[in-house]
Amino acid sequence: MAIERILIVDDDFIIRRSLEDMLRKKRYSVVSAPTLAEAQRYLAKDGFDLVLADIRLPDGDGTTLLEHLNNSKKAPLTVMITAHGTIESAVACMRAGAFDYVVKPFSPSEIEMVVKKAAAFDHIRRVNQHLSHQTGAETGLIGESPKMKQLKQLIRKVARTDATVLIHGENGTGKEMVASELFRISSRSDAPFIKVNCAAISENLMESEFFGHEKGSFTGASERREGRFELADKGTILLDEISEISPSLQAKLLRVLQEREFERVGGNKTLKVDVRVIATTNRNLLRTVERKEFREDLYYRLNVFPLEVPPLRDRREDIPLFAAEFLKRCARRHGLQLAGFSENAMKSLLEHSWPGNVRELQNCVERAVILVEEGRLIEADDLGLVPSAPRGAVVQTVQAAPAGNLPTPGLEPAPAHTAIGTAIALEELERQHILEVLRVTGGNRTQTATILKISIRTLRNKLNEYKLAGLVADDATGDETHALD
Repeated sequence: MAIERILIVDDDFIIRRSLEDMLRKKRYSVVSAPTLAEAQRYLAKDGFDLVLADIRLPDGDGTTLLEHLNNSKKAPLTVMITAHGTIESAVACMRAGAFDYVVKPFSPSEIEMVVKKAAAFDHIRRVNQHLSHQTGAETGLIGESPKMKQLKQLIRKVARTDATVLIHGENGTGKEMVASELFRISSRSDAPFIKVNCAAISENLMESEFFGHEKGSFTGASERREGRFELADKGTILLDEISEISPSLQAKLLRVLQEREFERVGGNKTLKVDVRVIATTNRNLLRTVERKEFREDLYYRLNVFPLEVPPLRDRREDIPLFAAEFLKRCARRHGLQLAGFSENAMKSLLEHSWPGNVRELQNCVERAVILVEEGRLIEADDLGLVPSAPRGAVVQTVQAAPAGNLPTPGLEPAPAHTAIGTAIALEELERQHILEVLRVTGGNRTQTATILKISIRTLRNKLNEYKLAGLVADDATGDETHALD
C-alpha cells in the first residue's frame, strides 16, 4: 500500500474524528491536528504520505502549509478541504501544488475515492522513480583498454550538454549501458529516463508509443494515454534500434527533434517537450540513407554526436575484467560460491572471437557458474565455447550441396535428394537459403524478408541465432546483420 500515514488538519472536531475513524477502518495510520502550528510540529517529527488540510485554520491559511510541504524534499500529496468552495479557490490550490480539492460537506465515499486516487498516483510516481534510477544500480561501464578509456572520455564530455547522441555498435557490445552511463552523469540524471525498443513494437502501434493517443482515436483506445516523449519531459529518452522505425514515423520524429513538439494520435493540441534524445543502432545508417530506407535529414539530426562502442574482440584487455564482474554477479544471483577461473579457462576466454560480444561472454560465464560445483575453479571445458567463424566467412558444419543446387529467389527449393554426399539437414538448408537470398539482395533485409515471406523480425532473429552459434560472421551478410539486437 503506497499510502500508509495520513495527517488530517481541520479545526472542526467532528470532521477530524469522523475522518480518523473512517481511515483507520481502512488500515491507515492517522493523526490529526486542529491548527497549522500543531500540524507543522507533526510534520517536523514524522513523514506522511498524504495530508488532508482545511484551507481556513484558526492560526493561518492551509495554503501556507501547502507551500511549506512543496518546498520539502519528500513532499506528501496534499488534498485541500474547504466549506467555501469556488472555482477560483480550487484553481489557486491546484496551482499551488495540491493533489486534489474537496468541498464540505463531503461523503465518506468521496474521501475514500480521493485517497485511492492518491495511492494510485503515488504508486506510479514511485515506480517511475525506480525505473529512472535503476540504471545506476549495477556497476557502470567496465573496461580499461585504450578504446574504452577513449569512449568514457567522450561520454563525460557530451554528458554535460543536451546534444543528441547516436550510439553505434554491434550486437551485445553494451550500447544501452553506454546510454545509461551518459544519462547517469548528465545534468538530467534526476529526471525520467524513458527507453523505447523500436524493434520490439509493431509499426501500427509505434506512433502511439512515441506520442500517445486521445480517447477513441482508434479501436481499443478507451482512454487518453501519454506517449514516451511526454513521459520523458525534462529528462532523457533512449530510442533503441532507431533504424527499425517506418519512413512515415521518421518524418514525425524529425519534427520532434527540430521543434520539440508533437500531437497525440487523434488529437489536435500541440504539446511541447524538453527532452534529451539518445539513439542506438546496430546498422550502418549511412548505407540505409543511400538506399533511401532512412531519411538523410533525420540521420544528421540524430548523428550530432556519434559514439562508437568497440566490439569485444578489439578490446581483449577488458575480457578478464568482464569475466570477474559477471562471475561475481551470477554467483550472487544464484547463491553460489566459486573460486574463480583457471589459467586454461582464462586463456580460452581471451582466445575466443566473441561474435556475440559482451552479452555472449555474460551468458557463457553464467552457464559455467550454474554447472560448476561450488568451491572449485571454472575450467575451460565448463565454458562450452565452440570455435568461432573467421571474420567474413561462413562456417559449413555439414557437407553441403553444390552451389548450383542452392535455392534461389523466386524458385522452389531443390529437393533434399539432390544433395551430394551427406544429406543436408532441413535446418542447414534453411540457413543456406536465407544467406543466399540476403546475398542476392545485397544485404537488404526488407527485400529478403519479402522474398522469403517472413517478417523482418523473424529474419533478424534467425541471423542473430546463426551469429551466436558461430555459423556466420558479421561481414558474411553485409552491414544489415551487424549486431542485431
